[in-house]
Amino acid sequence: MPFTRISLLAGKSADYLAAVSDSLDRALVECFDVPANDRFVAIHQHRPEELIFDRSYRGGPRSDDFILFHVTTGKARSNDTKRAFYRRLVAHLAEAPGIRPEDVMVVVANSTFEDWSFASGISAAEASER
Repeated sequence: MPFTRISLLAGKSADYLAAVSDSLDRALVECFDVPANDRFVAIHQHRPEELIFDRSYRGGPRSDDFILFHVTTGKARSNDTKRAFYRRLVAHLAEAPGIRPEDVMVVVANSTFEDWSFASGISAAEASER
């Protein structure tokens, strides 16, 4: 069950944001072995002075449609799995809502179940022991 923070410039429609979330969900299901509809996403829309990014660093050129996905996972994935996820995500985003691959940046951060509490103040590791 990954948790993803999505950062982008403000002004996108609800349909655009839904397409972004749907594309992310499809890529996670297809590549990260995440159950369908196991969605935990926070979308952060920023004013231009609040989202600062290099338009050419290790890619680009990036446009104002730049979008950052910070995916925190509860289990590590192999490098091959992450590479497949990156490619699948940009392919889905290109289809809908039409984001150029050069505008997509992804960070995957791994954690353990001890780092998560899904509810009631109980660690996920403790909950899985029950």
